[in-house]
Amino acid sequence: MTEVIVVGAGPTGLLLAGDLAEAGIAVTVLERRDGRVSNLSRAFGVHARTLEQLDARGLADPLVPMGAALSRVRLFERVEVDLGELPSRFPYLLITPQYNVENLLLERALRAGAEIVHDTEVVGLSQDGTGVTVTTTDGTRRAAYLVGADGFHSAVRRALGQPFPGKSVLQSIMLADVKLAEQPDELLSVNGVGDAFAFVAPFGDGYHRVFAWDRRHVVPDDVPLTLEEVREVTTRALGTDFGMYEARWLSRFHSDERQVPDYRVGRAFLAGDAAHVHSPAGGQGMNTGLQDAANLGWKLAAVLRGAPEDLLDTYQSERHPVGRSVLRSSGALIRAAMIESSAGRAVRGLAARGALSIPKIRTKVTGQLSGIGYAYPAPDGAHELVGTRAADVPLAGGGRLYEALRGRRPVLLGDADVTGWADRVRVAAPAVPGGPMVLVRPDGYVGWAGTDPAGLRQALTRLTGTAGSRRSETPSTP
Repeated sequence: MTEVIVVGAGPTGLLLAGDLAEAGIAVTVLERRDGRVSNLSRAFGVHARTLEQLDARGLADPLVPMGAALSRVRLFERVEVDLGELPSRFPYLLITPQYNVENLLLERALRAGAEIVHDTEVVGLSQDGTGVTVTTTDGTRRAAYLVGADGFHSAVRRALGQPFPGKSVLQSIMLADVKLAEQPDELLSVNGVGDAFAFVAPFGDGYHRVFAWDRRHVVPDDVPLTLEEVREVTTRALGTDFGMYEARWLSRFHSDERQVPDYRVGRAFLAGDAAHVHSPAGGQGMNTGLQDAANLGWKLAAVLRGAPEDLLDTYQSERHPVGRSVLRSSGALIRAAMIESSAGRAVRGLAARGALSIPKIRTKVTGQLSGIGYAYPAPDGAHELVGTRAADVPLAGGGRLYEALRGRRPVLLGDADVTGWADRVRVAAPAVPGGPMVLVRPDGYVGWAGTDPAGLRQALTRLTGTAGSRRSETPSTP
């Protein structure tokens, strides 16, 4: 029987389902859409930290050839962010449509044994001390835990009574899938000129995706959009429309900045766009949701197998601040792009180039944009490494840390006696010896570091449960 129900079969829900299934957890995904993966999704960029997470699941190597690597990202005019210096195996932004990511995650989840039920809509839920009961259009289901990864219009969020405070930032953003008679000089073309903004990126199948916004013509989302309107706004923003023709899709949407106050309500959790939405600037949406899933999945699996239940509280304390930071940074980018006066745009460019010339600021900006720079709060007195992203260090005898993480278990870098936890942690020696022992969580963040075996035992208990007390991996219903 199901132990976790995930609502929503987008990238966030599919990564979470795959993680749980690979960890031996019985998981069911409920999706209101049919089983087709749409090519009309908005996300186009996969950042370095997300690629590292996919690498820890064996999915980065098949994904990278499906896109194009962009080592320098232009924000507007002559302001660029250089990702080539990132301390990662993936020092770039991968331009590839969301459906490529979604297909890989779907195949993995199914291969691992996740159940995916389509054409099923959640209409209500209730919870008690042992589980959650979900009411859907085709009956009721029960599980120990529930995760709402069902997007901006989340039925789970509404059923939980969670507010979604915030506001709309841009109305009437235009989206178009078009062919171009002239290929852009840059892989990703983007610029804002005050009354117009445009972004053009390759879709990967002969079409390009265009995002455009016109300050002079803000209308409701349901007002029909024409190719001529997209051409005109793109020309104002970029100086050319690249000879756009043959639009296979035209639509409008609005961009909001919103975040729920609580990512956890009892035995129910919110992730991805169900928990936070923000402007498309910086390409953070899908990436932030996938990071939510990577953080929550291993914790649910650990608690269901005997770890302390309060481990689940750290999902809120770790991911909510990151979501808030992404709202602020993406909001700052879109507001900078919307500056109307030519004098204001000149100051914008001068200030941005000056800031990025300072190494410390440049490192912070690239770290936030790529996701590499985010760290989680550490307990008082913890080693300075705790909460930070673990580098993909080489291991003695060959291989890398992120390959070792594919077992969906913590990895201990160092030599220690883990009797009682041997079925829950992998011990691996780094290729370069020395330094403290480092316990790396399944999501690639440091859970503990030090030289004291007693401290290691405490960390293993906190993250995986007491020695020798692991519950049966036979799925059960509460």
